[in-house]
Amino acid sequence: MKKTLLLCAACSGMLWCANEAKAQDSAVIVEETVVATENVECKTHYAPSSWRDNWFIQLGAGIQSPFVENKMDKGDDGRHLTAVYNLGVGRWISPYLGFRFSAYYGSIHWNQGNMNRAKVANLNVDFMWDMFNSISGYNPKRVFSIVPYIGLGGSFVYDYKAPEANINNSHGKTKNNQWLLPVSAGLQLRFRLSNYVDFFAEGRAQFYGDNYNNTAYGKPIDINISAIGGFTFYFTGSEFDSYNPCDYVGYINNLNNQVNDLRGALATSTAALAAAEAQLPCPEVPDVVAQEVTVEAPLLSTVRFKINSAYVSSEEMVNVYNMAEWLKANPGTNVVVRGYADEDTGTAEYNLKLSERRAKAVADILVNDYGVNPDRLIIEAAGSAVQPYDTNDWNRIVIFAQPE
Repeated sequence: MKKTLLLCAACSGMLWCANEAKAQDSAVIVEETVVATENVECKTHYAPSSWRDNWFIQLGAGIQSPFVENKMDKGDDGRHLTAVYNLGVGRWISPYLGFRFSAYYGSIHWNQGNMNRAKVANLNVDFMWDMFNSISGYNPKRVFSIVPYIGLGGSFVYDYKAPEANINNSHGKTKNNQWLLPVSAGLQLRFRLSNYVDFFAEGRAQFYGDNYNNTAYGKPIDINISAIGGFTFYFTGSEFDSYNPCDYVGYINNLNNQVNDLRGALATSTAALAAAEAQLPCPEVPDVVAQEVTVEAPLLSTVRFKINSAYVSSEEMVNVYNMAEWLKANPGTNVVVRGYADEDTGTAEYNLKLSERRAKAVADILVNDYGVNPDRLIIEAAGSAVQPYDTNDWNRIVIFAQPE
């Protein structure tokens, strides 16, 4: 009898040890990845929505006068004002810096013992600095701005009527035309009339070598002074989109909290799996026919936009890609693509159209780039009537949802 009891106890101990070892071998160890965080500067950045924005064309006219050598008696410079015409094309690449190509055409008159004339065609590339936006901060509704600029260019001076000209060509004859490379500086006063039209008044000084008037003697530098007024027309408006990294801090914290919740659920599932495997051997489970399983939509399946924009940025394309992969894995499921706009910007009617453009932009990428059947996408525009988030800037968004 004692031998029988000892034999049973030994077998029980061996079985218990085997189950414990099995449970330990099957346990899943989850290693958390430590992500280094970096503090970001809470500063608002401004930029055009795309390369098409903030281009302008400038039309103007004014007067000019050359400051060159003269031989008039009694110190009479005899300078004459003549008309000059201006055409320019440029772009503001930020609220602070811009560039333009500016062309000028007119004639110049000066006295040098008698009346002298010439015609001038000039093309400059100017680099502009908005003084008020740089010093006082960007304000899209600012009415008045001062814009200094500097430029480099080329001038073609021709049809000289200057009897005392002394600059000859390679054949020993007086030149009738010449190419010159001036540098220039100026100051523009800009008055905002609307988001698409400015009035401007500017003065420019162009500095040439001593041969501007085809005569070289006396002062080593010739100067041409011009004053021009006109209008600037913006093709798509003159405002910039804003972005502040700190606007997304709450959004990121929400993501981190959900990641932590998933880690906790994974740890609980791992413990339950280990406990279940500790009860082995289990009865055999009969084979069943596999059925299509619909997986819930990915966490925070959204696409965010900049203010007044329906352009999907490269940072948000990963969310569109994830939704495309989810649709491929669930071929029997449709998705609602619902666009929103924040209520603090624009009218309700404008925001409704903006939210529709955002939803269509996302749907077009799913269809054209990832081959999703358009019949599976339900496009909805919620405008600003519904605000999914309490933070205003977060509502510039498209949210994916399953049809009700």
